[in-house]
Amino acid sequence: MIELSVTEIATIVGGRLIGDGAQLISGVVDTDSRLMEPGGLFFAKPGDVTDGHLFVSDAIAHGARAIVVERELDVSVPQIVVADTVVALADLARSVVAQVRESGNLTIIGITGSNGKTTTKNLVAALCGRLGSTVAPRDSFNNEVGAPLTMLKLTLDTRYLVLELGASGIGHITRLTDIAAPDIGVVLMVGLAHAGEFGGVEATVTAKSELVRGLVPGAPVILNADDPRVVPMAELATGPVLWFGHTPAATVRASHIVVSPAGTRFELELPDGTAQEVRFAVIGEHHVMNALAAASVGVLLGCDISTIVGALESVERAERWRMEMHRVGGLTVINDAYNASPDSMAAALKTLAQLANREHRSIAVLGEMSELGEFSGPEQDRLALLLVRLNITQLVVVGGGARRLHISAMNEGSWDGESQFFETADDAYDYLVDFCEPGDIVLVKSSNSAGLRFLGDRLVEALA
Repeated sequence: MIELSVTEIATIVGGRLIGDGAQLISGVVDTDSRLMEPGGLFFAKPGDVTDGHLFVSDAIAHGARAIVVERELDVSVPQIVVADTVVALADLARSVVAQVRESGNLTIIGITGSNGKTTTKNLVAALCGRLGSTVAPRDSFNNEVGAPLTMLKLTLDTRYLVLELGASGIGHITRLTDIAAPDIGVVLMVGLAHAGEFGGVEATVTAKSELVRGLVPGAPVILNADDPRVVPMAELATGPVLWFGHTPAATVRASHIVVSPAGTRFELELPDGTAQEVRFAVIGEHHVMNALAAASVGVLLGCDISTIVGALESVERAERWRMEMHRVGGLTVINDAYNASPDSMAAALKTLAQLANREHRSIAVLGEMSELGEFSGPEQDRLALLLVRLNITQLVVVGGGARRLHISAMNEGSWDGESQFFETADDAYDYLVDFCEPGDIVLVKSSNSAGLRFLGDRLVEALA
């Protein structure tokens, strides 16, 4: 973070200062005491499971020079008492962004969409990192806490700030763009992820369009030309629109796509007519759209095609537990169990079928798609039909939240024992260790809450 005194921080967040306000903060700012370093600032945020105030001593032991709290504590470092630590975090981030922006060298890129945000964020960060000092979120830090924490990593030397903007309701993205209005916006796609929380797909469209509304006036926006829910967002843009996709309307396009265990190969074409083959290490045709979105950012930043392709090819995986491929014991295990929606589940299954290509057994280990609400049952039915049509060799369903997927697959009538249900990941693990054999391609896919990413890790270790 840029260097600020504790007194300055207290003024910015409107808090009551207790202790030495002359202390300078220039280190890490976080809500996780384990990540504190000497010179850092700890926000003691109350949570649903625990309370950050319980970890203040640990934060100080790790080097926190000051703390922001919601109640006065008996501690040895300066403290700033505020009514709401999350609001204070946003206020501090807003001020830091504004101060860095005064240098005139900062470009903020905001990315949203129902799927693909984290992958695209990593690709854009790799590209921007070739052009100058870049700050981007770790993992999926994209909410009212994670996004401000990312912004607080800024220094006066930062050239690019890449923000992943998530939402589980209307107004969430606006809250983030009010802190830092992006200079470039990217909307990837609108699907059924979090549809249960949003209250339907139309509400999701409204929420994602908040990024377009929240850009700096006149700023360019990058939109998915293939998504009929995204296309109308162009009407909200106050600046130029750059389209990516496969349709003729797109000016950043991909063709000759080939998916293999080595990754995804395609030809990238830019608006100036230049084209070049990309050997993309991330597997899955659906990730090509994320690559096109990142390439579009490169176009707006003035990069030539070689720079863009070099950045795309430098990213070896989407993210931990996202289409993460392991070749062990003659098998291939794809661990993609960090997030799951109907769209991403279907895309992963199609990739599994492409990789198996009737030459290998395809095994889909699937868990619950969370936050779908009333859409959960019908979407499980739809995926069951897709599984049969794709001729997936074996389905292994884990957890009561996904039981309907197992039942619907059996009800398709063409399967006999080709779908197995297990209540726990441990039971599924025992079955899979015995069932899998060399040559198999195994996909592990679920929402984060289902915990199947750890089942994927256990399979990799056991089969190795």
